[in-house]
Parts: sequence; structure tokens; C-alpha cells
Amino acid sequence: MTRVRFAPSPTGYLHIGSARTALFNWLYAKHTGGKFILRIEDSDKERSKEEYLDEILGSLKWLFMDWDEEFVFQSKRFVLYKKYAERLVEEEKAYREGPAIIFKVEKDKDVFFDDMIHGRITVSTKEIKDQVLIKSDLTPTYNFACVVDDAEMMITHVIRGDDHISNTPKQVLLYGALGKTAPNFAHIPLILSKDGGRMSKRHGATSIFEYKGMGFLPEAIVNYLALMGWAPGNDREIMPVEEMIRLFDVKDVNKTPATFDMDKLSWMNGQYIKEMESSILAARSEDFLKDKGIIDDKFDKRVWGDVVKAYKERTRTLDDLVSVYKIFFAGELEYDEKAVEKYLKKANSKDVMNRCKTALEGLPGFDKTAIEAAYRKLADDMKVKAAELIHPTRVAISGKTVGAGLFDMMEILGRDKVLARLSKFC
Repeated sequence: MTRVRFAPSPTGYLHIGSARTALFNWLYAKHTGGKFILRIEDSDKERSKEEYLDEILGSLKWLFMDWDEEFVFQSKRFVLYKKYAERLVEEEKAYREGPAIIFKVEKDKDVFFDDMIHGRITVSTKEIKDQVLIKSDLTPTYNFACVVDDAEMMITHVIRGDDHISNTPKQVLLYGALGKTAPNFAHIPLILSKDGGRMSKRHGATSIFEYKGMGFLPEAIVNYLALMGWAPGNDREIMPVEEMIRLFDVKDVNKTPATFDMDKLSWMNGQYIKEMESSILAARSEDFLKDKGIIDDKFDKRVWGDVVKAYKERTRTLDDLVSVYKIFFAGELEYDEKAVEKYLKKANSKDVMNRCKTALEGLPGFDKTAIEAAYRKLADDMKVKAAELIHPTRVAISGKTVGAGLFDMMEILGRDKVLARLSKFC
């Protein structure tokens, strides 16, 4: 059975690169009917914090990645690492240097492994110095703890970033010295920024929960991460996770680095929003607004459902709906001053707004069809294009120059609110 592991260190939050590594492990486990196991590499006790672990686990759950078996904490396995190191000393494969235990690397030989992505990689042991197994503070080194854990946990495939390629020959030597079979290795190319450099915070190397706070959907992030270095074929981009599981194989991952593009992620998120059932989107966005502390006691779910339906086609992230919410529910509007200057401070602006207000006051019903008909008739009577009424009305009732269809907006707002907002500019 395939057994893969994701081994985060709780010394920081889960970021995009680590989330993709976790996803590729999870997809491969699901694809092969195997197990996805978590190992918490918390051997650095000073830097490891419970808040980081909670965030990492919360991020994985938010991205739909469930794990099998109880996870392993390295901090609880120091006795095990010491036992293995002592055995190597007894077999004269390692030596002491004070309290430290160091592995003797046999020189003038080649060590190789067959990477599932990069092919065979060979390194001369002339380039590898003796390896510390147990440090002078009695904590294990990364490479040694990693080998012991993967062997003990019966890990069959190690899928990780290709910044670990230099560690793998050292680990292969340790597997041999311990009489253990090395797992299969697959090293994923790194993620680069659009300018070709290493990812940094300004390029998007923020924590996964920050993306949640920016209004991205977990479905879209999972979809986007899966395509960073892997392609399902036929130029497919939008796909459910079930389809990813069916098609994913780690050997199909590209050898070249992937590029993180925030614009592409935003586009993909917008596609998911567009295709989402309006009632589900309304509920998801309501939760988002609650998390932001924006929803007040006057919140009307029925009206919000109508708002979401009207705006979903032009929404890329849930955060876009924050300003939309304020249009329909806030007591005071925030006006775009340039828009006000352009559309509501002309010589005839007050007269235009007065005539629009009068036309709306006389309507027997206040639905979008009746509103549009009234505006078209008024434009004909005034011998102007309908746009000369629509643009200033949009600014007057929403504070903005863009948004959903004007007549949809007006129907949702209702006659009283629309007339009150037009009155400010009469």
C-alpha cells in the first residue's frame, strides 16, 4: 500500500509552497488508494509553537485534506533516534565527538537514487562530509530523524520540494547503514514569482489563512495548486477534486519550476464563484462577512440572496462583496468623489435627478422591468441617451460607477432607499 507523509515544522504558518506539497502527497495517496499521514517535525522546541500547529492543521482541513492515522510528533521520539544512533556506533558506522554522534561517510563511492520526476541522480561521496546524527544538545538532525521516521512509519513514497534533493543522497546512505529500504523519491520543482525569483510575501507567499481572509474559496485554491507543476491534459483548468484524484500521478509533475500568478488565482476563484449555486454562495459569503465583523443586526438574508445573485458574475473574491454589502445595508454610502464630480455636478444634474425621482415616484410597481421602462421613456422625452440617466443614477444610489445591472440594483434596494439617495442630489 502507498504510504506518503506530509511533515510540516510548526515554526511558522502553512504557506503556498508547503500547501502544494501537502496536496500532491494527498492526491497521490487518494489516487493509489493509499494513506496520507502527518508527521509534526517539532524537534526545535524553542521555535515550535502550538498556534502554528493549529493553523497548519486548520489550513489542511479548510483545503479538504484529511489524514489517516494519528500523527507523529518528532519531539516525542528522541529516545528512538538515540537508540538508532547508538546502534550505528556499536557497528562502527558512527563515532562520538563529545555528546554528539556522527555518521562516517565512506569516501570514493557513488550514491544514487531514481527520482520519479527528475530521473536518476548520482552524487559522489567525496562531496558529502561525515553527517551529524545526534547534536551536542542531544536533539536529532533533520536528515537522521527523517530517515528513522520514514523507515519506522513504513513510508513508501517521499514527495517533497526539490530544495531537498541535496539531502537525499545523505539519507540514502543512512538507509543503507541502518539496513532499511529507501522509499521512492519525487522532488517537486519550486514555485517562483512572476518575475522569476523565489517566492516572497509580496509575491503571495502568505499563509493559507490569509488567502481565506482575502475571500478565496478553498476549492479554487486546491484547483490552482494542483495545476502548479501538473497538467491533466486537454488544456483543462477548472476541475473538481474528485477528477484531480482520478487523474493525478506524481510522475507526471513537470521538472521545471511553477510560477505563482495572483491574477490567475483570482480569475480561477471568480470562475468558481460564477458557477456556484447562488444560495450556497450567499451562505458562504454571509459566513465571510460575519468573520470580518461586518454583518449587523439589520442583515436581511433574503435581500442578501438577491444581491449575491445580481453580483456573482462580476465577483472574483468574497472580499469583493464587502463593498457590495455596504451599498445595500450600510446607513451611509461611501461615494467615489471623482464619479460624483463627473456625473452629479453638471449644470443640469439636479434637474436630471429630479426628473428621475419623479418618474420613479409615479410607478405603480417597483420591479426592474417597470423601472427600466420608466427610464427609457424619460430618456425619449428628454431627447437624451438612456446612459445620461443611468450613469448619474448609479453613482447616486451606489456611490460607484460600476456594479450589477442598474435596474436590478434599484429593485433590490427598493423604492424608499432609491428615492432617498436620489434626493441627496436633487
